[in-house]
Amino acid sequence: MENKYNLKSPAVKRLMKEAAELREPTEHYHAQPLEDNLFEWHFSVRGPPDSEFDGGVYHGRIVLPPEYPMKPPSIILLTPNGRFEVGKKICLSISGHHPETWQPSWSIRTALIAIIGFMPTKGEGAIGSLDYTPEERRALAKKSQDFCCEACGCTMRTALLSLTSNSNPSLGDQQATELARQINFKAESSTSSKPSASQAAASETPEASASEEWEVSAAAASTEQVDAHQSEEAAPGSRPLSPRQRRAAQQQSQQPQPARRPAFPFPAATRPPQEAGHAGSAVLIVVLTLALAALIFRRVYLANEYKFDYEL
Repeated sequence: MENKYNLKSPAVKRLMKEAAELREPTEHYHAQPLEDNLFEWHFSVRGPPDSEFDGGVYHGRIVLPPEYPMKPPSIILLTPNGRFEVGKKICLSISGHHPETWQPSWSIRTALIAIIGFMPTKGEGAIGSLDYTPEERRALAKKSQDFCCEACGCTMRTALLSLTSNSNPSLGDQQATELARQINFKAESSTSSKPSASQAAASETPEASASEEWEVSAAAASTEQVDAHQSEEAAPGSRPLSPRQRRAAQQQSQQPQPARRPAFPFPAATRPPQEAGHAGSAVLIVVLTLALAALIFRRVYLANEYKFDYEL
């Protein structure tokens, strides 16, 4: 297998190291890559004690991405257990469904211990989760001993070491257990319910309350402007606005309105009335008309007087 992969790859180096560390099975878990695929591992875990999974040994697959350990693996259970669906990628904070919570410091050993810790928890509708009754899970735990994997040839009766009372966890198990506790805490915090409305209201600051009051008052003012605009448009013809006109008015009211400034430096009250301007123009036209008529009359009078003198 070493000749098949690039030994300079960080993922290959990491997986070769973990394969050496997990070569020997323990009392609680065991995992090894397939002979022809370093990026697909098969694992076996023992059901947690003092639970409905006690006495069961469960088998599954771990599919690792080429970017491992920067990206999380995908975990698939192959043994019916009543907690995780068979043949489907399960949704955990250590799986590929949540790359945002994955940490490169976690390893396959960490994932195995976390799976054992996750088994007694509630599914709560997560992807690949099941909520079987305790009786059904105990029955599946007994049947799990007869499971045999066709891909790796592993039998659950001989996959793990027998439980003993004198066994002590290794240093690697202790470190993985501490990391698994962090994973459990993150899973509980991510699946926990959101704070109630009363708690959210109690945690609001005075500044937030003031800003919300200002937004409410602004929204009320814009609504009043829209109503007034609609009433002005509907008043002349006494016709209701169409839905298209209502949407246009609402969109216009939602847009921020810039502050209006006077177009002239003097107040509107000091402007001359429009009617006075029209009257002045009319007077000027009349005066010019009279002047032109007087000029024409004088011209005609002078022409007649010259003609009379010429005849004499």
